[in-house]
Amino acid sequence: MSKLAKMIKKNKLVKKYQKNRKRKLEKLKAINLAYGTQDQVDLISYSGLKEESSYLQINDRYVRTLFVSGYPYVASTGWLNNLINFNHDIDISYHIEEVDPLSALPKLSRKITELESTKRTMLKDGRVIGSEITDPLESAMELKDKIQRGQEKLFQVSLYMTISSSSLSELNKTTKLLETVMQTRLFFIKVATFQQLEGLQSVLPRAENKLAQKRNLDSSSAALTFPFVSSELVQESGILYGINKSNNSLVIIDRYSLNNANSIIFAQSGSGKSYTAKVEILRQLMQGTKVIIIDPEREYRQLAKSVNGTYIKLSATSKEKINPFGYSARNVVGENNLAEHIQDLTELVSLMVGSLTSEERAVVDKALLSTYKQFGLTARKNAKEPGKIKYPLLADFFKTLKKMKQKDLCDRLERYVKGSLSTVFDSQTNIKLDNRLIVFDIKDLSDSIRQVMMMGLANFVNNEVKSNPQKRLLVIDEGWILLQEPESARFISGLVRRARKYYLGVTIITQQASDFLSQDYGKAIASQSSLRILMRQDTTTIKKVAREFHLSAYEQHYLLTCDRGEALLIADQNHVAVKIVASEEEHPLLTTDPREVYI
Repeated sequence: MSKLAKMIKKNKLVKKYQKNRKRKLEKLKAINLAYGTQDQVDLISYSGLKEESSYLQINDRYVRTLFVSGYPYVASTGWLNNLINFNHDIDISYHIEEVDPLSALPKLSRKITELESTKRTMLKDGRVIGSEITDPLESAMELKDKIQRGQEKLFQVSLYMTISSSSLSELNKTTKLLETVMQTRLFFIKVATFQQLEGLQSVLPRAENKLAQKRNLDSSSAALTFPFVSSELVQESGILYGINKSNNSLVIIDRYSLNNANSIIFAQSGSGKSYTAKVEILRQLMQGTKVIIIDPEREYRQLAKSVNGTYIKLSATSKEKINPFGYSARNVVGENNLAEHIQDLTELVSLMVGSLTSEERAVVDKALLSTYKQFGLTARKNAKEPGKIKYPLLADFFKTLKKMKQKDLCDRLERYVKGSLSTVFDSQTNIKLDNRLIVFDIKDLSDSIRQVMMMGLANFVNNEVKSNPQKRLLVIDEGWILLQEPESARFISGLVRRARKYYLGVTIITQQASDFLSQDYGKAIASQSSLRILMRQDTTTIKKVAREFHLSAYEQHYLLTCDRGEALLIADQNHVAVKIVASEEEHPLLTTDPREVYI
């Protein structure tokens, strides 16, 4: 067959193939139309792509890929946090390939030789040898030694970023911002000029490094770039605390599902600690939790009024009374509470009289037992129904001490019975914890009685909780007051430790973090609190806070520089940086900012 005949035959075969292919495509298209489907490629592909030297236009989006061309000399923990937390539409691709040590060592040796040769030439010419020679030389020699010892490995790393915007001007603005952010950590980035298509393909989840902009890193430096994802803390049964600063996710915690329901809030004055507590209180109320607040600074009055809570202002002249000698006759398991109550009451008496010696404690214990016995109350039985029991008053205990001829104790206790503070504990308790929110305002009490009243209130709540356990929250603001004396510190530490048994969560709020953590009882309270909310600290407190809660260098820096309303939230072993947020409807109920309150 001639050459011409072969070409004609081949042409006919091609035409026949094309005709059959066209017929098959038309048939497939008819089937797709019959079933109302489209070609799978059409479903996922874009309608059009335009390639420019420094960006791509895909549909109506402008896309630009950049790569890291220069790295800082020293790698530190969190050195890529600025990139990971970049608050714009960005995709990050990280390619890492291990380099065979057998090929890496000769290259390192050659590099070391080149640098040493350059160094000798400069010395010979009398020129000053700068860090641009000495730093790489030292680094290369150290890396070579570690690779030979098996302490380090060498990796080739490529780091790409693709940003997208709805307009070219917005894309340029975001690019400039990203360059500035990265330069603050000594990273230098470049646009993949005339390689935007290869750059986009390198960022797609196909594990293809088409851009091939590689940089050698040792294993220690490469390890510091992980993880790319930040901690998340979401519990479906919890309440919203705020926004995760790392990834803008929601921070939702159920404190009653943790090891215990206790929490502490440490912050400088003006950092938003009371505001944070009120945000939590309001949302706990929405979930049916009953809340009791001890308020020394009158910060919760507006909140109580807004939710129809009970607001009780305690002072030397108020009609509302707390009798510290009253107690719940039997707890939830039917055990008599008198013995435990007498121990707590001994601590209260010790606080009133300015501490007790071991002999005086024995005398007070005996006098308390005798006083309760006079009212028909013993550790073994109660003659009457709990609701009809008449409890002794402080004056009755004072009379018992007098009969026992304890003149010194009587003299130290007299101001609470016959002196200027005699109206504070002179009546039976006439307060009931029957509302969902109860605020005890003790601002009008003098400093000499405020600590005693805070301890008395905490003891009163403790007794009520034992007799009727339910989901409750006790909030003690300015908790450092209770740690000023060992008696109150010992009591509140015991209360925090026992709270879990009675479905109670205790929140301690304080701005005296350093003083709080310098005491054994303060440390015990912190260790018994599964939820810790650490807000802005100063340089005088950060070391103790960091040591107590095992904070990283980054977390310490965050607590020194964070804004008002921002916190480091620790729930068991989870650490999350959070921005406390309230809705527009919640904010007026919570704020105590004079600029907003007194407008």
